[in-house]
Amino acid sequence: MTMQASYMQADRIIRYGYMDSGIIGKQSDPSSEQLAEGMMRLNDIINFEQTQGQKLWLVSDTPVTLIAGQNQYTFKPTGNVNMTKPIKIMQGYWLSSLGVRTPLNVLSWEEWLRLSQVNQQGAVNSYFVDKQQLSMNVSFWLTPDVNAAAGTAHVLLRNQVTNFVGLTDNANFPLEWAMFLRWALADDLATGQPAEIVARCEQRAMAYRTALQDWDTEDASITFMPDARMGQTTNTFTGGY
Repeated sequence: MTMQASYMQADRIIRYGYMDSGIIGKQSDPSSEQLAEGMMRLNDIINFEQTQGQKLWLVSDTPVTLIAGQNQYTFKPTGNVNMTKPIKIMQGYWLSSLGVRTPLNVLSWEEWLRLSQVNQQGAVNSYFVDKQQLSMNVSFWLTPDVNAAAGTAHVLLRNQVTNFVGLTDNANFPLEWAMFLRWALADDLATGQPAEIVARCEQRAMAYRTALQDWDTEDASITFMPDARMGQTTNTFTGGY
């Protein structure tokens, strides 16, 4: 943990980013203005990186306490689920009071709007995600009745990365991401530098990012299941034959 505390601090990543981009020399220190700008750029990179691929350490199985007669639940500070707004909901299931899991289907906007009675109560079988600027709203269908509310809905979330506030803050990334973060910052800072420096920063940032995305996968193989909503239809046209 000692290595983590020093190795992934914002100050270290920013200083190496400035050196890798050639803006400062190895024996020089960035100014206070450069440190402030570097932190803002690094946070921008981190916030964008959350949208690219799966970050396994950010995935969490999050329970949602159901209320009979209520179908929409907000994920935000002071919301029904009190937390920072998550990036994405990947899967969901309903857990009965006896511990039995029932997978839930995800509904698109079109499917949600085509429902004739969104307040119809019964057993929960689907969920709809409405992404807003400051919150993520999840509506369950059917609207949970008393029996459904006796269980718990669970959603597999991809959570947000914590941004840097101070130079001694630790990155919300594991150690193996240090090389990418410093070179991604160097690539962002290198605008206006000599062409060979710009090319080197771009190439290294891309190489480290590609390697990490290939590595950041589940250990188990992934099995794709058919969508339960997609049934096979039979043509009943008999014609004159």
